[in-house]
Amino acid sequence: MAQTTRTAHRIARHARVRNKIAGTPERPRLVVFRSLAHIYAQLIDDRNGRTVVAASDADGSGKKSERATAVGTQLAERARAAGIEEVVFDRAGYRYHGRVKALADAARKGGLVF
Repeated sequence: MAQTTRTAHRIARHARVRNKIAGTPERPRLVVFRSLAHIYAQLIDDRNGRTVVAASDADGSGKKSERATAVGTQLAERARAAGIEEVVFDRAGYRYHGRVKALADAARKGGLVF
């Protein structure tokens, strides 16, 4: 019997969600990618197929949840500078807790509405 990995299950969950949500130029999709060591976030305009704003913790230091909070704050600042106030949140199949929740809360505190 073939086994499916945890990553395969996450990708399937993400595909189900992506059938229902899409980013527009007025309200881009805030997608989160979380690896074991880092967290990345970007605002994507799916209609034009381009990334509007991106942020990551690749050069940060401290605990992972603190770095996720910093990424959320940095992404919100960059989005507001680009004139974006509202986004659609895409957790990419990850559970909404820990680093993903920290990033989302920081982005909301930074002024993004979702």
